[in-house]
Amino acid sequence: MFGKTQYRSINAMLNRKLEEKGVLIAVHRGSSGGHIIENTIPAYKAAIQQGGDMFEADVIQSTDGVLFTFHNGEEPRLLNVPDNIKTMDSATIDRMQYRNAIGNISRYKIERLHDVLAAFKGEDVLMNIDRAWDIWAELLPALDQHDMMEQILLKGPVRREHLDYLNEYPGKYMFMPIVDSEADIEIMLEYTDINLVGMELVADSETHPLFQDELIAFLKSKNLFVWANAIVLNDERVLFAKYDDNTSIIQDPALGWGRLLNKKVDVIQTDWPALLSAYRNKRLR
Repeated sequence: MFGKTQYRSINAMLNRKLEEKGVLIAVHRGSSGGHIIENTIPAYKAAIQQGGDMFEADVIQSTDGVLFTFHNGEEPRLLNVPDNIKTMDSATIDRMQYRNAIGNISRYKIERLHDVLAAFKGEDVLMNIDRAWDIWAELLPALDQHDMMEQILLKGPVRREHLDYLNEYPGKYMFMPIVDSEADIEIMLEYTDINLVGMELVADSETHPLFQDELIAFLKSKNLFVWANAIVLNDERVLFAKYDDNTSIIQDPALGWGRLLNKKVDVIQTDWPALLSAYRNKRLR
């Protein structure tokens, strides 16, 4: 069982899915392509249909306090505008139209978080909320209104100002820190009132301390799952020793996803859920 005993009921869906699947597939920004846009309800539905167990939703806040699912910084590519969406009010955001995968204007609008939560409440799917740690004071009360604690996994960096808030917040949402060093792990283990269920390990090579089997075994001894990123953001940044989607698809899945399974990670984040799902099911059946 992952997580603390006192939060067993909150973590029940996560633990059941891990027991059933062995390894969970987390889908980066949902599954987009063609005329389906990332971080929208259709993309999240596509992710689930392709074998995803969890979808990632990036969340931002407008200047007038409305929460949307969008990865700020992607405005030029997705909206053909130069401005950061965080500097806009909700009326402006609601009027915008996405560009699709080939740059054509679509009728898709930027989703409000309220609508995304309503669409998936009660479904057998987990939702990983990313990039919202600086607005937890606004986000968490909004999440409370939907009564979906067992479906939501929060993600964030190891920063004490954010961790202190989460530690004191009465609603014990599942939390997974983004861990870059052993020092980050030590800091996280100091917090006794956070519903810590796992850690995302970032390791740029096989010699990195966070890549080592002993470190992974240590985390599991603390009832924490291990999340590894197979996504490829660009040619420079390596998230987990190049055991990634590109290696798996261009060379051989055994050299990417297969090595992650050999490392006994518990969650793999991918941009290619259908291919990873087929490989996982073949390997683990």
